[in-house]
Amino acid sequence: MLLRKRPKRRKPRKPRELKRGIYILPNLFTTGNLFCGFFAIAAAVNYKFKTAAVAILVSCLFDILDGKVARLTNSQSRFGVEYDSLADLVAFGVAPAVVMYLWALQPFGRLGWVAAFLFVACGALRLARFNVQVNSVPKKYFVGLPIPGAACMVATTVLFLHHLGENGPTKHFLLLAMTYLLGFLMVSTIPYNSFKELNRLQRMPFRSLFLAVLVLSVVAAQPAVMLFTLVGLYLVSGPFEYLRKLAKRGSRLPEEAPREQPIQVQPGVEQ
Repeated sequence: MLLRKRPKRRKPRKPRELKRGIYILPNLFTTGNLFCGFFAIAAAVNYKFKTAAVAILVSCLFDILDGKVARLTNSQSRFGVEYDSLADLVAFGVAPAVVMYLWALQPFGRLGWVAAFLFVACGALRLARFNVQVNSVPKKYFVGLPIPGAACMVATTVLFLHHLGENGPTKHFLLLAMTYLLGFLMVSTIPYNSFKELNRLQRMPFRSLFLAVLVLSVVAAQPAVMLFTLVGLYLVSGPFEYLRKLAKRGSRLPEEAPREQPIQVQPGVEQ
């Protein structure tokens, strides 16, 4: 009787070692984003709300630049994506919520701190959903209000009211409602234009350059008013476009077909 040889046990494979090292340049911009968010929180605690609002707007510039630099230098990595999400949560979630709470929501008591927490929670959910759907959603649109847009709305509102004379803490029911509304828009499915089609290095009409210079000139003339107006228009553009498409889709529904009348059979005539 032949004896069967025992199969040799395969040695367990050693897990692949993680590649050591990270890309420095894009992560430096992400760190700048994180620093501006922390600086905004520190400024808000010291009741320097205008400085905090400016820091949030600067963090938006760093957030734009880190992605641009990563794509141009071909230095995209999973580490950079995760680090960017954490920095965004601090700069565009926690910082605007702290600024809004200390500036306008604290007098409302429980409703105020719940609104601030809801802003942070919805921002975290928005970032998590974006990371999951990044490869399945068309790049032309964002699903829901992007968290930098919500943070910019808070910052430009602070600058706008400071321009009107509101230098210290204030109390307005509209600001409380706006905080709840921003949280809802971030977790909604309302599409917002991402403007990513403008990132391509391609020839544009001459009027595009003229419009860009005109917009920059107007913003430079009245930055607080114009930034608030531009961000506000972007905020309402999503619901407006969503309702317009719903109305257009409803008008295209086929009209109800007319009922067929019964055929009258004359006596003595075969059908």
